[in-house]
Parts: sequence; C-alpha cells; structure tokens
Amino acid sequence: MTWQPTACVLCASNCGIEIELDERRLKRIRGDKAHPSSRGYTCEKPLRLDHYQNGADRLTHPLRRRPDGTFERIDWDTAITEVAGRLAAVRDAHGGETIFYYGGGGQGNHLGASYAGSVMRALGARYRSNALAQEKTGQFWVSDRMIGNFATGDFEHCELALFVGKNPWQSHGIPRARPTLREIARDPARSMIVIDPRVTETAELADIHLRLRPGTDAWLLAALAAVLVQEDLIAHDWLAARADGLDEVVATLTEVPVAAYAEIADVPEDLVRQAARRISSASSVAVVEDLGTQMTLHSTLNSYLDNLIVLLTGNFGRPGANNPPILFMPLVQTSYLRPQKERFSPVAGARIISGLVPSNVVAEEILADHPARYRAMLVESSNPAHSLADSPRMREALQALDVLVVIDVAMTETARLADYVLPAPSQFEKWEATFFNLEAPANYFHLRRPILDPPPGSDLLPEPEIHARLCEALGALPDLTALHRAAAEGRKAFAGAFPAAMAADPALAAVSAVALYRTLGPTLPAPAAASLWAQAHQVALRHPDAVRRAGITGDDLGDALFEAILSSPSGTHFTVDEPDDGLSRIGTPDGRIHLALPDLLAELGGLSPAGPPRHPDFPFVLSAGERRAFTANTLYRDPAWRRRDASGALRINPADAVGLGLENGSLARVTTRRGSVEVEVELFPGLRPGHVSLPNGLGLGYPARDGVSALTGAPPNELTSSGDRDRFAGTPWHKHVPARVEAV
Repeated sequence: MTWQPTACVLCASNCGIEIELDERRLKRIRGDKAHPSSRGYTCEKPLRLDHYQNGADRLTHPLRRRPDGTFERIDWDTAITEVAGRLAAVRDAHGGETIFYYGGGGQGNHLGASYAGSVMRALGARYRSNALAQEKTGQFWVSDRMIGNFATGDFEHCELALFVGKNPWQSHGIPRARPTLREIARDPARSMIVIDPRVTETAELADIHLRLRPGTDAWLLAALAAVLVQEDLIAHDWLAARADGLDEVVATLTEVPVAAYAEIADVPEDLVRQAARRISSASSVAVVEDLGTQMTLHSTLNSYLDNLIVLLTGNFGRPGANNPPILFMPLVQTSYLRPQKERFSPVAGARIISGLVPSNVVAEEILADHPARYRAMLVESSNPAHSLADSPRMREALQALDVLVVIDVAMTETARLADYVLPAPSQFEKWEATFFNLEAPANYFHLRRPILDPPPGSDLLPEPEIHARLCEALGALPDLTALHRAAAEGRKAFAGAFPAAMAADPALAAVSAVALYRTLGPTLPAPAAASLWAQAHQVALRHPDAVRRAGITGDDLGDALFEAILSSPSGTHFTVDEPDDGLSRIGTPDGRIHLALPDLLAELGGLSPAGPPRHPDFPFVLSAGERRAFTANTLYRDPAWRRRDASGALRINPADAVGLGLENGSLARVTTRRGSVEVEVELFPGLRPGHVSLPNGLGLGYPARDGVSALTGAPPNELTSSGDRDRFAGTPWHKHVPARVEAV
C-alpha cells in the first residue's frame, strides 16, 4: 500500500491528508501526520472525496456552444484562438475594463489564479471579484483602516476563545478545529464564548453562549463593547502607547444603552456583562468572526465592533491574541503591503475592497444600459450562477454577456451558460496549492503534487498552461530568449536576469507570471510553481528573520525557501514569529492603531432603538447556507456523498413546526420576496423560534442514471436578493432573509 500526501480541498483549512489509490478510485483517506498545520487531523468530510474526483459531470474536452444552445467538442488550438479573439474583440470595441474576471480558484486550487492576472492585464481588464466579496470584504475594509493589515486569532495558545457567528466544529477555519475546541473546553484555566442564534456543536462546548435573536448582532456587540467602556475594563496603558481615537470611541460607547440592547438581542443583560468581564480579565483572547455575522444586518459594523473588542482589551499582536499573519501570497490586499486607494465599480458605484467588486452588484454591472457595463466574463473555478444572490437575475446577466468563458473541472451551472468551456484537471491531477495560509505565530505553505493522471482519453490543460496560451494568442508575450538562456544556466543566473528584464520592459512585467511559467517553469519539477519562486524571494526579502526561524537557511534565502517548498510533499513552515512581531506589522501610514472610524461610529449611533425591522408578511428569518456535517462547498456535486440529510432539509424549531402542521420528513414551501422552494423538513430544537435554515452546497444539477440532470435539495440563492446587502461593503444578508413557511 502506498499513501500519497496531498490536502483536502473542501474548506479554507486545507488539512493535510494521505490517499490510498485503487487504480483511479480514492480508496482510503486519512490525516497526514507530517502536515505542519493539521498534524494528522481531519474531519469526516474529506473521507468521501472520491465523489469529487470521479464525479459524473467531469469535463474532459474543450467545448463550444452551438447556436441552438448545445455544446460541441473542439480542440485546444481552436478553443484558445477563438477565446482570445472573442475577448480581444470586446477589448477593441469597448475597452479592456469591460472584461470582468470572477474566481481565482476553488478551494485548494489557487496556482492557476496566480497566472490569470497576466491574461487580464494583456486584455486591459481592471475589475474582478470572487467569493471573498460575499463574506470577508467588510472585515478587510475595517481592519485595513484600523491596523493597516488583517489579523487572525491564535487559538492554540489563547486563554479565551471568542467565536462570533461561527461554528468551527462544522465550518473549521481554525487549525485542527475539533481537537482545539475540545482542548479549550477541557482546560479549566481556559474559556470559550460563542455568539450565535443556534445551539451549535461549538456552542454546546462553550462556557458562555450568547444566543442572540437573528439579525441583532450589532446591538449585542455594541452592548459588549459598551460594558468594556462603561465599567472601565479597557487596556488604557496599552492603548495610550499604540492607538489613537480612543476618546471618540469612548464617547459613543458611553451612550449605548446596554440593558436595552441586550433586550433587543434577547440575551440576559447579566450574561452580556459576564461575557465582557471575562474578556477583559483574560490574559489573551483570540477572536474569529464568520458568515453568521458577516452575512447579516449591519455586517461591516459588526466587524468594526469585533475589532474594537479585540483592541480595547489589548488582545492584538501577541501570543494567544489576534495577530497579522505573514502571507505567502497576498490573498488580502492591505496597506501593510501597499497603500489602498478608494475605487468603485463603474456602473453601480460600489466600493471595491481588496481589489474585489462586491458580488451582489455583478448582475447590475452587466445588465445596466451603461457604456462601461461588463460585456465579457472569464470565470475560473467558480460558479456564480449558483453561488451569488438572486440566481435568476445572475443567470440573466450571464446570458446577456457578449462572451462568457468558463475554466473548470465539472459542468457547473455557470459552465452550462458559457460560450466556451475550458476543462482543467482536478485538484488531485496537477500541481496545486492554497493561498489561505493565515496562521500566526508559525505559518506554512503546502505545494501539492499530483497523485493521479487526468482521466484516460481526456484532453485537459492545467490553468497555468491555459493562461499562458491565451497570453501567447493575444500577442502579449515579448521575446523570452534571454530569460530562457538564463533559466538554462540555473536559478542563480535567472535571479539576476529576471528583475532586470522586468525593469527594462513594462510589457513583460505585465505578464511576469506567465513569463516565469514559460522560462523558469520548464526547468522545475513543478512548472506550475514558477510563480511561487518570485513570491518566495519577496517573502524572504520582507521577513528574513521569520524565514530563518522556520529553519530556512542559505546565502540566497529566497531560493532556499523556494527549494524547501518544492521538496516538502506535506508542506513546510516558512515563517515563525517572535512573541511581539505582530505589532511590527501595523500598516497604517503613521504606524498607530486607528480606533475611531467616523462613518461606522455614526452607523453605531444610528442603530434603531426598536431593533431590526420586522416583516409581517414574512415572519421567519431564513439563514440561507448553513454548514452541516454533510454539506461542503459545491466541489461535491454528487449527492451520493451525503450519508445523512440527503435532501438538505429545512431546519425549523419544533414549536414553529407544530403551529404550521409540519413534522420530520414532511414537505414545506419556503417563500421570500425573491422566490419559493419546496423542501423536506427537519425539526431542530437548536434553532430559536422564528428562525429557519437551509444548508449550503445543495440545489446542484447532477446527471442521474438516465443521463438527465437531476436537482437535489433547494438552491438557496433562488431565495436571496442582490439588493439586500451591506451599505459599506456590499456583502449580502444571506443569514437574515425574511421568509414565510407553509406546509405543502
């Protein structure tokens, strides 16, 4: 038996796994003990990854849409030539800024995205987005303005763990989630606080569960922060040395009526005060927020209040607290790397954060009668026809484009609407990596090797090759002879020639990643890793001491780091912090923490004294997209992977179910202002009365035995509206959808 090291591709944790093959089947899967982060841990979800690898809707050849809407098989030369020609025609007629890029790789599928920028620059494209703009951009915007960076919690070493709208037991998002939660829960010296309307697996382990009414996050978080101020529980000396704007924040929080806000949230005031006092007394607090608060009312304000709780108590930049990680690839654009300029989308005027157009405005940017509307779209390893709010309108928008090109592994809902479908190998058939490495004090990177060849008889290209061929077809690659010659002499010679060539030729610099792939790539065991070579040098240049503490040594530190990545099949640590290094990564222009954000303080001061609005015609609050034991991202398209809850039931409190005449297994109709679905019912006492939920990852079309596409479960975004979004960041309110529930 031979176990192949790789990683799970189902969530951002990307735990290391080992796979035993039976020809092309993923026969057995276990955690990889050599992985530097997960260290042998895995949950139950990756154990069924064969359903992804051998899905019935795998793409095997390039496809072109016929006039009648069906697809025909074409060769790669035809596909590349026609795609480049169609995109160039849009550029020449309307400008490159009307070509929009969506994606950047699905989970564990990011190397290709490091080359996509070359294609977009070759076309003059300026606008892009991906799933992060559905969730995280409000948090990114707030954090960049306050600390000039982005921070994550050190849950391995914290005394107190605070989870806001997050259930790590199912959603993970922290290293070794379930063992870490158990360790905190079993240690009498440590504590856990959970803010969540649901009684989740994580909430059951918590010392304090603030079980708020759905949609009242801003009121509850304001009450918590206000107790810190009003009871003088803040870190005055720490703040005086590092932060500005405390007086303005104190003035606003002093006016917060704690008792009234606790009542709005339906959480006992004494419990709110107990939680605030426990936070202030802990020697270290690690905080993480997630979709439960990032996809509900006042989501950007919620992120601001989370940051205030961290900063007012001094839980930043030290072990066990929240720290800015050293990113191997700049997944999050922050002022620490470069100053951030305010940009807005061309049609809707929506704020662009971390380079991402809000997903909720993409349909508007396409369908508007505006000269700058998006007219072409390149979608890579993403499924916006299913994943973005208001799926009917998003489908209408995609069909209105002059040209839609999809790069993917499977025939997704978006691929079915495309003019061209360009197939790529699966995450286990090519060199790959993830850029979601956000850990501190020690961070790691994992370059994964292919464990399988592509399916016999298929004609697939990895994404770096697709992007390189598109650049060549667009005439964007200048003469690379000198770089080929330098690469043949070795990486040391190449390290001298490459920067000089970039400086001498701006056109070459614009497609630098593809130039690396074409010149350095062929000399490497992993050609797709060529873009990582440049990034390894950047990391070593910016953080040489942290790289050396990770055990990387050599006169050419950047190349030594790159070699360590190439030669570590289970991944390797690439930086290790000293205890106070996080403070050195404050990236604001003056190097100080900015506590007072006037627009968000005004939003806080304007919270309704009556709480969230109520909708008499829609008395329930629907959470669209709950993570459960047998839900994952939509890489799992085969419904047979689910051992439980195969249909993706609507969860409802038993008291509500009795009033509606519903019971386990009966059929209910869920109606929102956008649409209706019919779905089976599961009685679930962990939900509050008036709160219902549908799982994520359902409602996908999958080939049935007769070859016809069958739909399993309810697609949540048939019920959501693109207009229901945060006014600052544009993030959707998927966790607070007014709904009506009826028995069928």
